[in-house]
Amino acid sequence: MKRKLLHTPEGVRDIYNSECARKRILQEGLHELFRQYGYHAIETPTFEFFDIFSQEIGTTPSKDLYKFFDREGNTLVLRPDITPSIARCVAKYYAEEEFPVRLCYMGNTFINNSSYQGRLKESTQLGVELIGDNSVDADAEIIALAAHALKTAGLKEFQIGVGHVGIFQGLSKAAGLAEDTEQELLALIANKNFFGVEELVGSQQLPPALMELFSMLGSPSVPEGMMKRAKELAAPFPEVLHALGRLGQLMEMLDDYGVGKYVSIELGMLSSYQYYTGIIFSGYTFGTGEPIVKGGRYDQLLTYFGKEAPSIGFAVVADQLLAALSRQKIKISVKDNGTLLVYKEAKKAEAIRKASSLREEGAWVSLARWEGSRTQEDYQAYARRMHMPEVLFLP
Repeated sequence: MKRKLLHTPEGVRDIYNSECARKRILQEGLHELFRQYGYHAIETPTFEFFDIFSQEIGTTPSKDLYKFFDREGNTLVLRPDITPSIARCVAKYYAEEEFPVRLCYMGNTFINNSSYQGRLKESTQLGVELIGDNSVDADAEIIALAAHALKTAGLKEFQIGVGHVGIFQGLSKAAGLAEDTEQELLALIANKNFFGVEELVGSQQLPPALMELFSMLGSPSVPEGMMKRAKELAAPFPEVLHALGRLGQLMEMLDDYGVGKYVSIELGMLSSYQYYTGIIFSGYTFGTGEPIVKGGRYDQLLTYFGKEAPSIGFAVVADQLLAALSRQKIKISVKDNGTLLVYKEAKKAEAIRKASSLREEGAWVSLARWEGSRTQEDYQAYARRMHMPEVLFLP
């Protein structure tokens, strides 16, 4: 029984020693970057009312939520996603604000994934939300900040794929797809089964222009020539044409930010979050099969909380990012600058004064009373294990 108590539940893990130090340094660096872009910190509760993440709002499916009850019988959930919580806060505390609100956050999210998926059920996210701006300028700022965040973390090779939910929605509407056919097509695209997409679309007897546009959903990136062709084909379909135009404007602005080389257009990009209404994006790098950054535009989400405010944001998945950095041999420098001050009983008062003086000068000091059976070598070995490079003895 005692051995069993040492283990964590499936899907969660302890983070300690140098890994924990690296994670803290990564988080502090990203938070400082967000501040440089004018984003202000906000903290939301770890758990919220169930309705904040309901199916109507379009976040995580109910079966994947950790649910429990308070004393009054209200259904509560551990947050699976922080964006709806930010939306609730903005609607409450910035209800009358007519200018954009920039907020950044850090916190853990909880999703009860199936065990066979092999994903962590608790993960740390750092993100930003730009509330109250529906311009392409806001889209570009957010994606440029996402790219700068990955560069700040130390990544040199990564790619951010950008899409627009209006492309699939517009094509589906123009094709007059039945709901079950649309859901089947969504599943095929999400699973990257583009042979299946081609077969399903081919069975719908669509006009050649629509057939060709649907075929472009499988392209991992869209070169300039294909983009031009897509706009020509989309001329009769306003929703698709608008989405393509927005993507084109966005790419021009990202070049102005100097991050265009990290970004590519993916016409077939989808998101599991149903509250996205426009631009969506995901960032990937070597060493992890999961996105390290993900985000998008959600112009209707705040209306559920009583405020009209178009918005866009993203979240960096710290755990995935740390794993990628480790596998790419990219080091996060951890400075060990602690001091172990070892004293004998007769020097206790002197040791306390010495430690206090050193701490006032900014040093990290740990006190250790010298036990008679221990040698200096024992304490020096202990200091190395605890990442303290300096040992002082007061015999």
